[in-house]
Amino acid sequence: MRDPASGWRLRPDDEPQRLSLAEVHATIPVPSEGTWLRRLIAFSGPGYMVSVGYMDPGNWATDLAGGSRFGYTLLAVIMVSNLMAILLQALAARLGIATGRDLAQACRDAYPRPVGYVLWAGCELAIIACDLAEVIGTAIALNLLFGIPLVAGALITGLDAFLVLLLMNHGFRFLEAFIVALLIVIAGCFAVQIVLAAPPIADVLGGFIPSHEIVTNPEMLYIAIGILGATVMPHNLYLHSSIVQTRRFEQSEAGRAHAIKWATVDSTIALMLALFVNAAILIVAAAVFHAHGKQVAEIDEAYNLLSPLLGVGIASVLFAVALLASGVNSTVTATLAGQIVMEGFLDIRLPHWVRRLITRALAIVPVVIVTALYGEGGTAKLLILSQVVLSMQLPFAVIPLVMFTADRRKMGSFTISRPVAILAWIVAALIVVLNVKLLIDTVAGG
Repeated sequence: MRDPASGWRLRPDDEPQRLSLAEVHATIPVPSEGTWLRRLIAFSGPGYMVSVGYMDPGNWATDLAGGSRFGYTLLAVIMVSNLMAILLQALAARLGIATGRDLAQACRDAYPRPVGYVLWAGCELAIIACDLAEVIGTAIALNLLFGIPLVAGALITGLDAFLVLLLMNHGFRFLEAFIVALLIVIAGCFAVQIVLAAPPIADVLGGFIPSHEIVTNPEMLYIAIGILGATVMPHNLYLHSSIVQTRRFEQSEAGRAHAIKWATVDSTIALMLALFVNAAILIVAAAVFHAHGKQVAEIDEAYNLLSPLLGVGIASVLFAVALLASGVNSTVTATLAGQIVMEGFLDIRLPHWVRRLITRALAIVPVVIVTALYGEGGTAKLLILSQVVLSMQLPFAVIPLVMFTADRRKMGSFTISRPVAILAWIVAALIVVLNVKLLIDTVAGG
């Protein structure tokens, strides 16, 4: 039975609303007074964990291809996709704070059970697909840095499950600090590479201005669709709507408004860091590979060419270190998202280590099997398949999110304004169209 006033499912009196990530829910106090910097620091963390998904190994291939083939032109696409991500992540944070439900719980309480099960199955498939990309990226980085075979590297990524458990046992702030530390490593590596590559500043700035060639050049359009379509990861929306609830803010209208404001600032700043990293990958590819007439799409190929072309031995090492940090970060957050999705949709509480090992095993096993049978070429194809699966699932996360946040019955005074709702629906429609186009082109071999 559903509440006609809100549309949420009515629970029996003896079945209270479950808390999202109950073990860390409202464990981080935030000040109601003090300087703006103090309040921002208290809310900082969730946005950086979410930003990880926007610079994961699955995005590197499109950035490398875009920069090496078309120079700086597609920087405008990266900027637009990042602005879309900022909007959607702000909506996810708003939903979690205003309703006390993460996106998975909201779907469970808003839709009939069969619909909820279908959404859960699709989301689990998307998380496995996302995990595949992270496992492959981490395994490639371990291979490039230490010569570890891809199969062994994939198995080593299983340790991430225990890493999450260890950090969570010390408090959610420790997990956030670990994520931020690796983000600093990634940003630092690419900052050094940009200095080494010394790209023309005028060309870089010009790349952020949209060009009609992006639409008129079919090959450029295809890569642009790849960048746009694969930018927003479905699990990030579920993740963000949950982890913002780790903050212990005042449970009043004013307290929630305060929390929404600072959570939005946190995610916006963090996603600007993601913009820098994605842009940096493309800029380095343009300054090094495009300038020398090299078209690069594979990560290991970029690693092998970077130092010889720049004439600096450390360049390739920095590239691989950033890839390793990106892979580890992404597997950690994807595993946490898996827990949120299962608990939210199914209301099932498994021991945390069991849930995380299941999520990790579902990603590692296919990588090990494919790599053992087909070698590195098979792993590359598996990476493409993972991006196709993500594209298929994304609309089933974005559309409910926009529907919920634009529904006054569910959001009350925190309902998004009509202009924001219109913009959100335009973004959702654009993402759906681009992902369908990317899916069709990939299946057809376009």
